Amino acid sequence: MNSYLQDSVYINWKTPQILSKASALRGGLNNKALIAKACFNFVRDEIKHSWDYELNPVTCKATDVLEHGTGFCYAKSHLLAALLRANDIPAGLCYQRLTIAKDNPSYCLHGLNALFLEPHGWYRVDARGNKTGVEAQFNPPIETLAFPILEAGERDFPEIWAEPLPIVVKSLASYKTYIDLANNLPDIQVIK
Repeated sequence: MNSYLQDSVYINWKTPQILSKASALRGGLNNKALIAKACFNFVRDEIKHSWDYELNPVTCKATDVLEHGTGFCYAKSHLLAALLRANDIPAGLCYQRLTIAKDNPSYCLHGLNALFLEPHGWYRVDARGNKTGVEAQFNPPIETLAFPILEAGERDFPEIWAEPLPIVVKSLASYKTYIDLANNLPDIQVIK
């Protein structure tokens, strides 16, 4: 579990900003599920998805997401992992491969989180941000993610990563505007 509690370059929770926000979200709670829900709700509802709100800059590090109040799904998952780890809740990163548009068979990765909660074990959550057609919730042990796997080329990857995938970090670091990133979303090839 130690790797899912570590401070790192992108999940940089040992910073004054993250520690302060994590403490504020924890408040007087001592139940890890309730603390995790408070962190999830904050990232889902208060951090704006860059594409939905047409916001710059493109963020990657948890501290940058918190400072600017915006991020793509990947960056939002970095912030949620940081807030959870700051509250001593093991958290990792998960990915799905989704269709970008139904009429164009191109795909991209989608970032979300997994956290470890007793007595449920690993539980996935998606703080991407709700909108029409997207209704992610925190209700362990039932997963209510933003996107179901529907199309033939889509995948739900079972791995729980302690750190972001290099292709995700490269994409977030390579593009400065939300529109440039949206036109170059990261993807990985899947062998059938």
